[in-house]
Amino acid sequence: MTMNSQNPDPHYDVLRQTPSAETYRALRTAAGLSAKSEEAALRGLPNSLFAVQILHRGEPVGMGRIVGDGGCFYQVVDIAVRPEHQGRGLGKRIMRELMAYVQAEVPASGYVSLIADGQAQHLYAQFGFEPTAPRSVGMAYRRPA
Repeated sequence: MTMNSQNPDPHYDVLRQTPSAETYRALRTAAGLSAKSEEAALRGLPNSLFAVQILHRGEPVGMGRIVGDGGCFYQVVDIAVRPEHQGRGLGKRIMRELMAYVQAEVPASGYVSLIADGQAQHLYAQFGFEPTAPRSVGMAYRRPA
């Protein structure tokens, strides 16, 4: 558990720790991301390569994770900030933390990707992410319930 003392807003702290399944699920839905079952969260979260949370007076209000194989492929996922805390630069703080991990841990040949929903692409572009189309097209599969 690491707290960031270099904090421009004394009410927000950075916690470099994977959120609990309960916190993870609550932040995803509060931020408008798809809901994940408790089973899925309990299975997936321990496999995070790196995770960060933003705390407001000790309560989690934002998060982001990096998942992957730890060598060749990495994906930025779960960038979420509670609506009442959006517009305060917290998404950028989360991305700065994730990118510090990328710079320190990802081999030069590693491939770091993400899926940008809506206007989030503008945030990610500030950190060097570029659209891959038309060279490649993101695709997804959802298992029927």
